[in-house]
Amino acid sequence: MQKKYIISINGPVIKAKGDGDFAMHDIVHISDEKILGEVIKLTGDIATIQVYEGTTGLKIGQVVIGEEEPLTLVLGPGIISNIFDGIERPLKSLQDEYGDFIKRGASNIGVDTEKKWHFVPKVQVGDIVTLNSIIGEVKETELITNKIMNKFDCKAKIIEIADEGDYTVLQTIAKIETIEEGQILELNMVQKWPVRKPRPYKNRLTISTPLITGQRVIDTLFPIAKGGTAMIPGGFGTGKTVTQHQLAKWSNADIIVYIGCGERGNEMTEVLEDFPKLKDPKSGRPLMDRTVLIANTSNMPVAARETSIYTGITIAEYYRDMGYDVAIMADSTSRWAEALREISGRLEEMPAEEGFPSYLPSRLSEFYGRAGMVETLNGNTGSVTIIGAVSPQGSDFSEPVTQNTKRFVHVFWGLNRTLAYSRHYPAIDWNISYSEYIDNLSDWYDDNVDSEFLEYRTKIVKILEKENELLEIARVVGQDVLSDDKKLLLEVASSIRIGFLQQNSFNDIDTSVPIEKQFKMMETIILIYDRALKLINKGIPISEIKKTGLLEEYNELKYNVRNGSIGIYKHLPASVLFSWSENGKIDEFDVRIKNRLKKLEDEYREHI
Repeated sequence: MQKKYIISINGPVIKAKGDGDFAMHDIVHISDEKILGEVIKLTGDIATIQVYEGTTGLKIGQVVIGEEEPLTLVLGPGIISNIFDGIERPLKSLQDEYGDFIKRGASNIGVDTEKKWHFVPKVQVGDIVTLNSIIGEVKETELITNKIMNKFDCKAKIIEIADEGDYTVLQTIAKIETIEEGQILELNMVQKWPVRKPRPYKNRLTISTPLITGQRVIDTLFPIAKGGTAMIPGGFGTGKTVTQHQLAKWSNADIIVYIGCGERGNEMTEVLEDFPKLKDPKSGRPLMDRTVLIANTSNMPVAARETSIYTGITIAEYYRDMGYDVAIMADSTSRWAEALREISGRLEEMPAEEGFPSYLPSRLSEFYGRAGMVETLNGNTGSVTIIGAVSPQGSDFSEPVTQNTKRFVHVFWGLNRTLAYSRHYPAIDWNISYSEYIDNLSDWYDDNVDSEFLEYRTKIVKILEKENELLEIARVVGQDVLSDDKKLLLEVASSIRIGFLQQNSFNDIDTSVPIEKQFKMMETIILIYDRALKLINKGIPISEIKKTGLLEEYNELKYNVRNGSIGIYKHLPASVLFSWSENGKIDEFDVRIKNRLKKLEDEYREHI
């Protein structure tokens, strides 16, 4: 047991001196209360330690005991549907033990050691296993099967395997004999892993599959891939947290890890209250059956906030190694960066821009670099997708956290305060947002949606870009002087914004939309635009086209066509703009709309 003694206390940072042999990133316990800390700097026999709990009441001379191991997580059945703090202490268990206020120095293993799980073996005596080889399975929730993996980094032979039955996570379920040394090792259902060390994999794979979110502006204009990275920057009140909630609820990831990193208590409370009530749209089961929540509010110790990011990514990698697609919602990385800044200031390090430490870019790169689609050591394919919210002061996207994060992510969903205040949600600004995954995903859209998907996307992007140019002109000379074809473009662009990009999270139909319906909606607005443009070129004025009410009906399309209708009915009700044939393509406007346009053209035939 290694010992040092406190020589200085500076907020969440203490220094300890003595003969004890501490190593970088070793965890320590401070004073008789056994307050948890981590060694972050060594200078001779002086160790600098960041403390994961409050330091009020600590005194010079109190003992610091080194545990001679890094900060690790206990990984095993029972993580899914649980709520942890930033250092993987289960909050419900702590509440049961200590009440509403956690006692300083409280410790609790991340998984329930008394609960019995039904274990099903997947290997036999004589089988050869290596690191992360699957030994057996446990039904963790109705939606997630936990695949018990070999935790020893060696080639070994199974010499004993437990029968199918109920076991606690600490009971021995297998014995292995190492090939090289002949050492006998015992396996149970848990393993430990250092939070700051990425879990290994066999190969990094090319990203080629989108993470479908059900949000039209994301899935069609600025998609994110499974194994990809994205950022959501936006000022206060622009909808960062709400957008992440929607992604957590509706994305087609197998598992969601939601990290409330330095969030305000009221926002985190909303998450903790809402998520257990939500139903998974695919299975009808509670959403928590595939969700892990990490709650680290702004009033919790700042050092634990810094660690919560790594806790979340380590849990995500653990389930990735089982072959699952995991999505991380980090809300927000700005407050994580602020924790780095505070600790750096306590260490009296030379500050960089706006007081952030000079190593901020490398820490961000380290975090986002752990995303990816990989071939695991056991031959499965799994992915970790990282979506981080950024909270720039005053919506200033030039500040260091936003700018440095842009260097390491491939999707930028910039939130616009004007859109948010006009109640346009998601408030993603199509003029500044981008996705670098379009080319990677093109084959998937061709094979799974329609070969014209990206063509329609391109047309919509160009219409929105042209709208922005025309609005600049209109502000100077007025909209009345524009030609009818340009007025039509503005009208169509307005319908794209209102009827397509704007989405109502409180509407059962519109809160999440399948990609097939998103394509049909794009196809319809382009069809309207192309046919109306032909009429204008024949001399029919824009005013008469507006009288048909086509665009107004399009704006209501998102509510009038149920998501389940696609691919089920050959024809939709007459009140809807279009009909589908058996192959699911739009053939023509419905009779009523078709007749409207025909009548309009006949009325103006003498002028053509």
